[in-house]
Amino acid sequence: MIRVIRKISLKEPVLIAVWPGMGEVAVKCGLFLKKSLGFELFAKVENTGFFPPQGVIVDKGLIHVPPIDEGSFYFYKRSPKKRDLILFLAQAQPPLDRSYEFGKLLIEFISSYKVFRVFNFAAFPQAIQHTQTPGVWVSATHKEILEEFSSYNLKILEEGQISGLNGLFLGLAKEKGMKGACFLGEIPFYTIQIENPKASLAVLKIVDRYLELGLEFKELEEKAVFLDNEINKLVGYLKGEVSPQESSPLSEEDIQRIKKELERFTKLPQSVRQNIEELFRKASQDLSYASELKKLLDEWGIYKEYEDRFLDLFRKKS
Repeated sequence: MIRVIRKISLKEPVLIAVWPGMGEVAVKCGLFLKKSLGFELFAKVENTGFFPPQGVIVDKGLIHVPPIDEGSFYFYKRSPKKRDLILFLAQAQPPLDRSYEFGKLLIEFISSYKVFRVFNFAAFPQAIQHTQTPGVWVSATHKEILEEFSSYNLKILEEGQISGLNGLFLGLAKEKGMKGACFLGEIPFYTIQIENPKASLAVLKIVDRYLELGLEFKELEEKAVFLDNEINKLVGYLKGEVSPQESSPLSEEDIQRIKKELERFTKLPQSVRQNIEELFRKASQDLSYASELKKLLDEWGIYKEYEDRFLDLFRKKS
């Protein structure tokens, strides 16, 4: 079911729907938009039965069935001259055999808001190096949508398929009379299990231009440079080369080793470390900063590194 938390009235909204996938390209785009624009929650997907648990979590020796975030709808009101936005953000995709039903549930709900356009994002693995600027591909429900983006230097996906919920969602939207497109950011084949902010950035710049959002990308650009540099170091280390930027094409063995070793060799940009330290200082005086600190640690995937120190904030207050 979809529980409406807040009744809203929107002007010809543009819907952006995102969920996890390769390189975390789509979901990171959604999280960036939510944080940058201040989207507000208005509906949640709950108890659909489309998300059977894939395992359990163990805490202090006790087994628990983990809660599942099936997705939430957010809205962003703009000036009267611009279309409002709806963001659907989910932290999981249902099993493939339930994707059609799940997508249909979402489309049926959102159709009542008279959506003007439907956009979603995905990663597109290509034979490129991580040092290259990724291109963005597009596939649309209607020819006129492709024409709308004809000046955006996009590559048209002439044939093939878009697997999973990304493709099904747009197909169902088209059947309901909606028009939209899927934007696919290129990622190297050997980084499909690694977050790729560079691909997310390439996709977001398309959306920013089309919707005239005026987004500030400094933080994401810094993160993209950081990951590029760390992969460079790792490639050089694995291949025994002094200058990994000039390395030969990666072998399959190199690729597999990169996937396994990258996380262990990554470091945070100094500015992020400084931000974390500042939030720890503030949280030690005012626990209301703890949620912001936790969010930052989760965003960079380093909560475990700081977990004891984070929990000490609450122990001290107790």
